[in-house]
Amino acid sequence: MTTIAAGAEFDRQVHNLVKLEDSATAEQLRSVVAPLRGLATELGSVTFEPDTGRLPFVLVVTRQVVPIERMMPRITVHGKTKPGFVDRSFEPGSLERFVSTEETGLSDQSAYLLLDVERGEEFCGAVPRDAMNTIRTRERTPITIEEGIAVITQFPEVLVKNKCFSLGGSRSGDRRVPALWISQHTPKLGWCWEGNPHTWLGMASAGGRRTTT
Repeated sequence: MTTIAAGAEFDRQVHNLVKLEDSATAEQLRSVVAPLRGLATELGSVTFEPDTGRLPFVLVVTRQVVPIERMMPRITVHGKTKPGFVDRSFEPGSLERFVSTEETGLSDQSAYLLLDVERGEEFCGAVPRDAMNTIRTRERTPITIEEGIAVITQFPEVLVKNKCFSLGGSRSGDRRVPALWISQHTPKLGWCWEGNPHTWLGMASAGGRRTTT
């Protein structure tokens, strides 16, 4: 458990986001996320519990700024160096069809803060469709692909064996639900059927999102 001023944590997350970029791209990313710092500082002091999968906020940059195919190789399992990857079960062109659902309230956002994140291991072994319905009754929302990647970018220790998670905030209009799990000691972005439970796969959710618009 770590308690830190939200502004300082925001700066740390920005550093993690830009450290692998060239100078021009890094400057562009800083410009995109800069307006969000004021929203972060309003949170005051925040307590992070990555080992339990609970986070007060995570800085998210969407695929409009950084494509998912570029995001995934930059995440790793905690303590490992092997880059993450997109599973080949996504047929060509299908990843682009997995977009944020209406309930997330997202449209053309480039960057925002994801609030009150839960990894959702309580839903390990549950049918994903049922897990999403339960999350909605709690007035929370499943998180998107970009949000899941953002969580692991900032807190690799959240993704652990038997506590991986689905990303029900991104759907493509069919029965597939994207998910992040560990394969060959590295994060993999894949998908599972909404009616098929997995003992090692929960459903991540968030309490809200804050944008500058």
